[in-house]
Amino acid sequence: MKKTLLMLALASSFAIADEGMWMPQQLPEIADKLKTAGLALDPASLTKLTEFPMGAIVSLGGCSASFVSDQGLVVTNHHCVYGSIAHNSTPENDLLANGFLANSFSDEVSAAPGSRIFVTKAVDNVTDKVVDAKTAKLSGKKRLDAIEANEKSLVADCEQDAGHRCTVASYYGGLEYYLIKQLEIKDVRLVHAPPSGVGKFGGDTDNWMWPRHTGDYSFYRAYVSPEGKSADYSVDNVPYTPDYHLKIATDALNDGDFVMALGYPGRTNRHRLPSEVSETFQWSYPNTVQQFKDSLDIIARETANNKDAELKYASRKAGLNNYMKNRQGMLDSFANSDFLQRKTAQHQALTQWVNSSRSNKKAYAKDLAEIETLLKKRHEQNRAEYLLNNATPRLLGLARALHRLTHENTKPNAQRKAGYQERDFPRYKAFIAGMERNFDVNVEKAFDLHNLTKYASQNKKQRNAEFDKAMGIKDNMSQQQLIALIDSWYNATGLTSLANRQALLQGSIADYKASNDFFVKAAIALYKSDLKQEAADEELAGKIQQAYANYMRAKIAFMQSQGEAVYPDANSTLRVTYGNVRGRAHGNEDGNAWAPFTTLRGISAKATGEGEFNAPQKQLEAIAAKQFGNYKVDSLNSVPVNFLATLDITGGNSGSAVLNGKGELVGLAFDGTLDSIISDWDFNNDNTRSIQVDSRFMLWQMQHIDNADSLLKELNIL
Repeated sequence: MKKTLLMLALASSFAIADEGMWMPQQLPEIADKLKTAGLALDPASLTKLTEFPMGAIVSLGGCSASFVSDQGLVVTNHHCVYGSIAHNSTPENDLLANGFLANSFSDEVSAAPGSRIFVTKAVDNVTDKVVDAKTAKLSGKKRLDAIEANEKSLVADCEQDAGHRCTVASYYGGLEYYLIKQLEIKDVRLVHAPPSGVGKFGGDTDNWMWPRHTGDYSFYRAYVSPEGKSADYSVDNVPYTPDYHLKIATDALNDGDFVMALGYPGRTNRHRLPSEVSETFQWSYPNTVQQFKDSLDIIARETANNKDAELKYASRKAGLNNYMKNRQGMLDSFANSDFLQRKTAQHQALTQWVNSSRSNKKAYAKDLAEIETLLKKRHEQNRAEYLLNNATPRLLGLARALHRLTHENTKPNAQRKAGYQERDFPRYKAFIAGMERNFDVNVEKAFDLHNLTKYASQNKKQRNAEFDKAMGIKDNMSQQQLIALIDSWYNATGLTSLANRQALLQGSIADYKASNDFFVKAAIALYKSDLKQEAADEELAGKIQQAYANYMRAKIAFMQSQGEAVYPDANSTLRVTYGNVRGRAHGNEDGNAWAPFTTLRGISAKATGEGEFNAPQKQLEAIAAKQFGNYKVDSLNSVPVNFLATLDITGGNSGSAVLNGKGELVGLAFDGTLDSIISDWDFNNDNTRSIQVDSRFMLWQMQHIDNADSLLKELNIL
């Protein structure tokens, strides 16, 4: 039977029990559901950010993690510390391949430049201060400027408490704003990472797949000054003492058990409009997938005979592979679904509700109509600028940012553009230092040639005249001419040198004007046009912010009229999601069901001794000898490696502590399944499964393979 629009709308709008990335302060709304599902803790305890267990949960600024000892030991995913492992690797000492274990504090090594551990201390609703009465009357760039000024003022006041990083996060499309205060731990050190044959076992082949056998875990340690304050690296620093830390579960984890994930999910898009769904899946994602494929081919070709370059781009390669497979999986799911039809029906139902009463129509109708027009303009702009953005060399991007920073530095700090204030300087410094281990001229030239070839093939009207002039691009350039042009850029720059980059960071406007560096001169030439384009972008963004906030106000009122609690889309802030350990009756295309746990037997079955399935020989020997120790599960006749759950997670949740009903650590979230990752846009309770590394495997590997006895004692296991 053909579905009616009303049926489709209802199918899209009602939340399922396991769906939702809930703000801690929202949990009282679903307290009964949490208790029924199996939470033994008082749900109210999860709203208290400075108490147990929330006080143990931290962000790495892109991944999630948690304290697991009173000496600042932090556990997260192997792929979340991958950049730090690669940064400390050399062709002679390849930590990615061999793993790393510090048996004492003095053996620990600094994480990659810019690594941070953030401990959330407070979350306060500041909507009335961000969009005050005066700001609410403004539109376009003036509105956006006023919002930014209000946010900067709030952040500056918050950061008077030294050692803290404060941000204002937008929720519900700019309808609400919250001030988030976090302790910023700057001295982060690598403690333990298993070999890639464990932490990345299965590689890109198994990524987003089930059954899975990946030991995706690693450990950092947080350090502070002897006085217990946030501080840059120093040999005098001491391990941080967190107020709370998690304990690893002693009770067995079984099929059907309650679990919850506490972490910092990056971005979901469940409240997006139908036009945004269409643009994303019919244009943006297909182009992204192709660009990622091309980039991976370039990295493979250019690093094939250069081990040092291979290590420099290992983290970027892993990220590209991950996101490429993610986006392609979403495209495949979208192609085989009625998602856009259901989203359209849902929006039509909202529109009908808005038009159903005079008060609704007066409150919401104008912005509901205007948002589509504004989004169309943004989509057109994104398409027009796509090839230009790709064709911008990395060193030009650096020179532009540092040149802008120099201009902003001439203003009082409060008047500087967000992102260019004194508080942002350490991030520029870390980025510049990090390039020493993630930048290779030959690889970057190859990227530039690929992207510039596409950009330059457009007719003159489609290209950017200012960019062409600054970079020396002309009509109908041959491949050899483009190669020669790119060579001329790099022959005339000193920004491949750390010392020169650091000098540029400290330079004055006069220093920039006197520079003969090609990329610096190009940045100066583009400065005025960049500011003009930024102003135009902000005019549109300010209008979208206003209309989108009112769209979300209408949608929330509509959903609440149907008795629904409404959670905001993920935005890299602290969230709680809950569910159960559960396999899937409809697993593979051949009809095989998915069991909830995988075991060590699967590692042996997959191991090939090379490439993505290069399990360590010592591990394979222990499995063959059935050296399971205390971690054997009788019903599995082995040690569990990974498990499935109905947790609602996304990117950013990587490393999230997965707890049982008593708040004990049972695993770490690290992945989802390929046919369910479209849940970022369209949650499906039947399909959606998260993949976790089981804490029992982590302990088995550490004890029986890696001899990490000092860490196990710190974890109170030995």
